[in-house]
Amino acid sequence: MTKKIGRIILGTVVVLVLLASLTALIAPPLVRRQAESSFPQVDGEIQVSGLDGPVEIYRDGYGIPHIYASTQHDLFFTQGYVHAQDRFWQMDFWRHLGAGRLAELVGKPMLESDKFLRTLGWERVAKQELALINSEELAILDAYSAGVNAYIEKTKGTSLSLEYMFLGLINSDYEPSPWTPLNSLTWGKAMAWDLRANLGSEIDRAKLLKTLPRNQLEFIFPPYPEDHPVIVPDFSTKQGNKDQDISRNRSELSYTEETILLTVVSLLENIQYSADNLDQITGGGFQSVGSNSWAISGDLTDTGKPYLVNDPHLGSQMPSIWYEVGLHCQESAEDCELNVTGFSFAGVPGIIIGHNDRIAWGLTNVGPDVMDLYIEKINPDRPTQYQTADGWVEMESIIEVIQVAGEEPVEHQVYLTRHGPIIGSDYDLDDFHETTGLAIPDNYALALRWTALEPSCVFCAIWEINRADNWEDFRLAAQTFAVPSQNLLYADVEGNIGYQMPGNIPIRVEGHDGMLPVPGWNGEYEWQGYIPFAELPHSLNPPQGYIVTANNAVVGSNYSYLITEEWSLGFRAQRIVDLLEAAPKPINLTTIKKMQGDNYDLLAEVLVPEILNLQFLDPDLQNAQDLLRTWNYQADMNSAQAALYMTFWQNLINNAIQDNLPDDYHIGVGSRAKEIVRQLVSQPDNPWW
Repeated sequence: MTKKIGRIILGTVVVLVLLASLTALIAPPLVRRQAESSFPQVDGEIQVSGLDGPVEIYRDGYGIPHIYASTQHDLFFTQGYVHAQDRFWQMDFWRHLGAGRLAELVGKPMLESDKFLRTLGWERVAKQELALINSEELAILDAYSAGVNAYIEKTKGTSLSLEYMFLGLINSDYEPSPWTPLNSLTWGKAMAWDLRANLGSEIDRAKLLKTLPRNQLEFIFPPYPEDHPVIVPDFSTKQGNKDQDISRNRSELSYTEETILLTVVSLLENIQYSADNLDQITGGGFQSVGSNSWAISGDLTDTGKPYLVNDPHLGSQMPSIWYEVGLHCQESAEDCELNVTGFSFAGVPGIIIGHNDRIAWGLTNVGPDVMDLYIEKINPDRPTQYQTADGWVEMESIIEVIQVAGEEPVEHQVYLTRHGPIIGSDYDLDDFHETTGLAIPDNYALALRWTALEPSCVFCAIWEINRADNWEDFRLAAQTFAVPSQNLLYADVEGNIGYQMPGNIPIRVEGHDGMLPVPGWNGEYEWQGYIPFAELPHSLNPPQGYIVTANNAVVGSNYSYLITEEWSLGFRAQRIVDLLEAAPKPINLTTIKKMQGDNYDLLAEVLVPEILNLQFLDPDLQNAQDLLRTWNYQADMNSAQAALYMTFWQNLINNAIQDNLPDDYHIGVGSRAKEIVRQLVSQPDNPWW
């Protein structure tokens, strides 16, 4: 992120926080009254028009609502109502984000983010999706929207949420518009962005090629370890053939193509700044280390029935991205069969993760490579044309009008190619060269192909999962779960456990593994369709009696198609497998809770013995060794040994790896860094030392 954009985002946040803090200091009674006026009514009766009949809402001691209605319309209407009661500011902010309308909400500081979002076109794609969904799906969205609007029509101004009082200090004219089905569908694109995987590393590799030889570059992007678990180890495609294995090869660009790639590094920098900027707003810049889930067969449990465990780690936000709710049809209802409880997104109808009275399901991110950057050759005599194998083609041009609070509207030009929008240009950084010292190259641009920019309906799949009765229903629903691809974990009352990976996963040609930007003008790097659903990895009742997902590799090397080369490298998955194998049988909830709270560091098993084998003369270092001798490798909050080890670990990464990398590239301390160090320990002559 450029210093300028970083200052803009930080400045906006600081201004809002300072305004809130000053208001709270100067007029605490006012803030308290406004806060209390925005609290939802949680008892008594509420008269609302638009319902088919009476609806009951029970809130438990944690404030979690359970909705009981006689029709599906009333269930989703009321879900929209309670979402708006508790989370309307969050919903309003996210719909402005998804539509590229943040400047309309908070003013000019968000204009550059809006330009990038309008270029990506999340709302443009959502409009296409809205035109494709069937009447039943549209009825769900309409009912939900009506419920949201029923609440905001009767609740005005700061009574909607305390945040509107502070927003009024910088945008006094703002009034929320009615909620629409389009707002809900656009939300799905924001989630797909938050869960994307490859774009950042594709840019990173291209940038690092300027300073690192290929062999050193590949060392710091290690392959998935052969000794770490995969989710479906024995799965292979039925129709895959040897020719398809070539898509697993590393990218092999020609000398000319690689030279061009290095020429457009400045464009890649530009894209990365915009993407990082957006991550800070969506919460993706504050993500945790990864998600976990596991399902245990009833053959191994104390109840004789399966246990399904899930803890998805999305970006840290306040309030949480998750909203727990129950949707229950009354027993006497004839045309209403839902009885589902779990976690939803405020802004979207249905349950994302949860259970009904027949099945339970959980999600973790697959992280497939569904993004490619194409280097487009631009016609120097007509800059709105780009080259294809058949000659010059005119780009599709769209003028986006961005409303800016307190300012005149701004027009923003978007250009679309056959691969997707042109996202590598200087459209959002007028002083890009001055700020970065990098020149924008002539006659080239970068276009993004991303499966989320093609119409689909992931929430339609979720609604079908909510109604599923068995494994067959579950897999049928998963067929339309296009993006973001998730590890779908399953258990049912019949004792089955299962796994399905869904999604639109591109089939790439020989020599194209998606790890570097590629030429877009010669037709040699085009996607060859998507992996057929029947050949996507799945498993029912595996012989080991459990299924573990932790963003680790889904399949082994026997799988014919390339899903990604960039799995999380399996340290968490290995620990879960170790705990399941070692757990006293039958496994009970006490054991499972201990597993979820486990802080064991697998890499410490490798590094600590190496530290203890060293000979030190310094008494302080000897004391440090003695401290580590008694450590159980658990990174508990009050553990002195863990604090010592983590300090050593961070310094090791900085001294051995980070010091040899460009200042603007940070390798982090996640699974990739762990695997790099694990390999280095066994290679004392490695040049990275």
